[in-house]
Amino acid sequence: MTTELTVLSLAALLWVAQFVAYLIAGHGRVDVLHAMGPRDTPFEKPAVMGRLHRALSNHTEGLVVFAIAALVVTTSGQSNGFTGMCSWIYLIARVLYVPAYAFGWTPWRTVIWMIGLVATTALLLAALF
Repeated sequence: MTTELTVLSLAALLWVAQFVAYLIAGHGRVDVLHAMGPRDTPFEKPAVMGRLHRALSNHTEGLVVFAIAALVVTTSGQSNGFTGMCSWIYLIARVLYVPAYAFGWTPWRTVIWMIGLVATTALLLAALF
């Protein structure tokens, strides 16, 4: 397996861990019947729960683009040291992003997000050139 696919697998596991952290943060704070219903009306997600939910949504969005980049590099046979390094930078940034968002590390949350975006963009560009 290429480094990019290994990191993609780890990033997917990070998504699962973030989802579990979000559920734990909301345990006992949200009306269970409302949460299990169709959610036609939004409900308040208190403090850390809301931040963890937004971090999870952000990871979901970023993971789609990173997955495309990792798959393009792998299937086109362009995996190399540079693309592997970009993949690891992306994952490290995503791991750091969770506490940065949960604890409101301003401006570091944005800086960390930008590092992940630049790494993913570099991975895509490496596949094209």
